[in-house]
Amino acid sequence: MIRRALLLLALLSLCTAHAWAASPAEGKPRSKPGHGYVMPSTEVFDLTSDGGEVYRIFVSFPGSGEAPKDGYPVLYVLDGNAYFGSFAAARWVQEFEPVGQSIIVGVGYPGDAAWDVRRMNDYTQPLLDPPPKQWRELAKYKSGARKPFLDFLTGKLRTEIGKRYTVDDTRNALFGHSFGGLFALYALYERPEAFNTIVAASPSSEWNEQGMLKEERAFTERLTSGQIGKTSKLMVVVGDQDKDDDPEPARALVDRLDRLSGYGMRVRLHRYEDEVHVTVPARSVTDVLRFSFEIR
Repeated sequence: MIRRALLLLALLSLCTAHAWAASPAEGKPRSKPGHGYVMPSTEVFDLTSDGGEVYRIFVSFPGSGEAPKDGYPVLYVLDGNAYFGSFAAARWVQEFEPVGQSIIVGVGYPGDAAWDVRRMNDYTQPLLDPPPKQWRELAKYKSGARKPFLDFLTGKLRTEIGKRYTVDDTRNALFGHSFGGLFALYALYERPEAFNTIVAASPSSEWNEQGMLKEERAFTERLTSGQIGKTSKLMVVVGDQDKDDDPEPARALVDRLDRLSGYGMRVRLHRYEDEVHVTVPARSVTDVLRFSFEIR
């Protein structure tokens, strides 16, 4: 748990760090500069939430052929600056396969950093006051804006994507990693009908002394009492070197939710050998696409 907290702190520190560019050696002839690479069948635009927050939206879409009659299914990828490229490349090279007949929407932030400190605010519950010891260093960052962010994802952003592309609005999927994985669980518990499929990769379930357990219990009560008519399918993905906790919390989470199968809950676990926290997303891309778009 402490190792995970230190890693998350390191990632947030990277968000604010300045990159140092190497200067060419004196007297050495300069080569003609190259050009930036733009992946085919992609575009980027900024969109402002109702609360005034600006998000950078990355989209990968089929570049040829007619759209399906019902439109393309859509996968929303959190931390889009970091992970959109992997998902977009996988979709693009499989464009004439079922997995490629889809739209990937990366939800990120203006700038070139892989991660932005705003992610902590968008993806989490408010940090406890006083904060737990392992999270004390993160108290200087904002937290707790996950509800307005979920409103943006399922409202203004989804509407904008529907205006720009031919989409099947009944087939929306969500992927989040780390804090994003924690948010993915929140989306399941808070609005279980908002996404057909949800993937929580290495979710930071230990946040706020495992505060998400209370919301899981509330979700379970609503589901078993018939208050929820339909719920997202969930896949949890982790690396076998992801956490230093024992027992493995992802396994325990999946075991608990699997007991709700009689009420329509569908959940599975993917555990990757030799993968650590930061390497799980890249390893999971193909499995995520197949699960999100119901391809076996």
